[in-house]
Amino acid sequence: MEFSITPILLSLKVAVASVLIVSCLVIPIAGHMAKRDFLGKDIVESILTLPLVLPPSVVGFMLLYLFGKNGPLGKLLESLFNIQVVFNLWGAVIAAVVVSFPLMYQSVKAAIESVDPNLENAARTLGAGEFRVFWTITLPLARNGVLAGFVLAFARSLGEFGATLMIAGNIPGRTQTMSLAIYFYSESGMTQQAMILVLIMTAFSFLVIYGLNRWGKGPNHRSKRGIMND
Repeated sequence: MEFSITPILLSLKVAVASVLIVSCLVIPIAGHMAKRDFLGKDIVESILTLPLVLPPSVVGFMLLYLFGKNGPLGKLLESLFNIQVVFNLWGAVIAAVVVSFPLMYQSVKAAIESVDPNLENAARTLGAGEFRVFWTITLPLARNGVLAGFVLAFARSLGEFGATLMIAGNIPGRTQTMSLAIYFYSESGMTQQAMILVLIMTAFSFLVIYGLNRWGKGPNHRSKRGIMND
């Protein structure tokens, strides 16, 4: 069997779709959780970050139960939109969304919490509503954390394996992402093909970490280093 770029393309499709969905969910949820206190907040936050510590097989089993043919969400989607999630690329996207959500959530929430409340209060005294304050003051000031969460979520979605295998299966050309292809090639003794994908994934992961480290240091670090050199 020859090497195919299809797993790479499928992984990119899943990662892009996942990050777009996660971004739409995380930004309002993290904004609310960072700025509001309510009864049971710790419980809600624990649920939101639970996939971060659960084994992928547990996450996959839960998704399979919920979105399976006889599952509550699976029946609903099939009856309303004629969408079947199990053994479909949608299953891979949902798995990626669930496992990458906590990473972006924690990064965005921490960034929003670090915004100076005096700047937000100044906007309120000038007549800006909460919605406008969030989108024009809070979120722009938290952009570094949002971008970091975006990149981490993309990388996590790109490398998702366990939950994807359980809900989407390992169907070449349909649901076989890079992580699944590496496993399949390795089990089939196709070491060269597996190594190519391993190198691609490793190079991408390195670039993600390197880029985040450089971004985190920011211009202040570079200016301080210049002063020290002088």
